[in-house]
Amino acid sequence: MLNSVLSGLGILNSSPEMLALFVGFGLVVGILFGFFGMGGSFLVTPALLMLDYEPSVAVGSGMAFVFGTAVIATLKHRDLGQVDYKLGIIMITGTTIGIEVGRASVYYLQSLGLAGGVISVVYVVLLGGVGAMVTRDALKGEGGGVDHEAADPDKDLSEYEIPDIAKTIQQTVRIPPMVTLRGDVRVSAWVITAVAFATGVLSGFLGVGGGFIRMPAMMYAIGVPVPVAVGTDLFEIVFSGGLGSYLYGQGGGVNLGIVVPLLFGSALGARIGSAATAVVESDGIKIYFGGMLLVGSIAVGVGEVGSYIGSPILETVGLGLVLGAAVLVAAAIIYTTIAALRTTRKQQATVAD
Repeated sequence: MLNSVLSGLGILNSSPEMLALFVGFGLVVGILFGFFGMGGSFLVTPALLMLDYEPSVAVGSGMAFVFGTAVIATLKHRDLGQVDYKLGIIMITGTTIGIEVGRASVYYLQSLGLAGGVISVVYVVLLGGVGAMVTRDALKGEGGGVDHEAADPDKDLSEYEIPDIAKTIQQTVRIPPMVTLRGDVRVSAWVITAVAFATGVLSGFLGVGGGFIRMPAMMYAIGVPVPVAVGTDLFEIVFSGGLGSYLYGQGGGVNLGIVVPLLFGSALGARIGSAATAVVESDGIKIYFGGMLLVGSIAVGVGEVGSYIGSPILETVGLGLVLGAAVLVAAAIIYTTIAALRTTRKQQATVAD
């Protein structure tokens, strides 16, 4: 009975080696997601492309994976009161349209035989750009990604300072209707819709949640406090990821033989990553995170060149770099966590003596 169910889901159609690979990659992605709040989920699609999956399957399966991880994380942030449902619902409208535009673009480019190359180029630009910014900010001591301390649930939302660029947008764009969000933020609904549409196109085209773009956009374009941006982004991804997964699934673009083992691994990894945030100072690790994005950018470029010139060696090198960079950062998190716990225990033992 169990075998027939698994076979129907397409899980038993994968080789044991591929299942182990997807579980392991999901574990790594989960660790990164749990630790940084935005992780390696955007590495899933390029990795699948390098494994020679159809672009629609790579994007659709990546989006289904993002949907699953977002459901788990959203429940946690809802309990902390960090979800602005008004903001989320407005964003869902713009995101829904954006996802359909992105999805239609993928199928159109696929019909021309250009989807894989175009998606890879966009990934190179995005991963390289975001990676460079995260690394630069981390080296300057300004952090990178979402600061765990900045998202302190015990901190009053009114204490968060609105970025200057967000203040300028709020004062300049006064097109009705105006809405008041959590943290006493008042902004035009059209600004929210524009942000949602742009990140929706990104989600539909690349198969990512868009969090590594949407969260900064919420903070710097809309002026939303950090914890609300994190929680609302995840809430919105539940809907955008679910919609995208459904639309791609209708066209056969979701392979559960990929998604299920990825989710299985990431469920465990997210717990490890979340637990690590309690004992590890994340500033140093963020440099590695930015480096991982830069290496990922190079890896996708190498893999695409290998595919273009028909070089299996370059394609393998590209895949190895993508997986290796993610594994290296996840290993650094685990190692630093263990070292921090050992130091704490030694200090406690010294005090006891």
